[in-house]
Order: sequence, then C-alpha cells, then structure tokens
Amino acid sequence: MMNMYLLQAAGGGSSWMTMAMFGGIFVVMYFFMIRPQQKKQKELKKFRENIKEGDQIITIGGAYGTIAKVEEKTIVITVESGAKIRFEKSAISMDANSQMANQPK
Repeated sequence: MMNMYLLQAAGGGSSWMTMAMFGGIFVVMYFFMIRPQQKKQKELKKFRENIKEGDQIITIGGAYGTIAKVEEKTIVITVESGAKIRFEKSAISMDANSQMANQPK
C-alpha cells in the first residue's frame, strides 16, 4: 500500500520536471535563435531607412550597384554597365562596402 503512494508522488514530481525542461528549452531557443534574428531584422530595417544616393549596395538577388535615386518605397540603382534598375527597398540585402571588407583577401 505504501509503495503505491510513493509511485504517485514520484509521478507528480516528474511532470514539473518536464514542464521546467520545456521552459528551459524555450528560453535557450529565445536567446540563441529568436532574439538574434529580431536584432538582425531591426538593423536591416534601420539600414534600409538610412540609405542615400551614392551608397553602394547589394540586393537580395546578388546585384551590386550604386544608388542613383531614393523614393518612398523604391530605389533606382546604377549597375556596372551603366544601366539603371528599380528595386523595392525590401530587396536591399546589405551595404556593399561592408561586404567587401568582410571578404578574405
């Protein structure tokens, strides 16, 4: 009879341990995956809002160019051949100067 009560008590404690383990996993996922992604998105949004004519950029598709004109939702970039192409601001990936600085020589 006493063994049955001990088994029930042990079973109740394991459910709290399981909940604590899931909570710990969520906290770890937040700090190592979700939070850095949110920070990166904020930095990218700030970069896109602060671009100006003459900045060298890289688009999401990999096109390198210099900004010729900035409009509310779009930009016009000049590519190497001299052609001008219009893109949505959301298509800007990064600053080309920072990309060049990070490449190994």
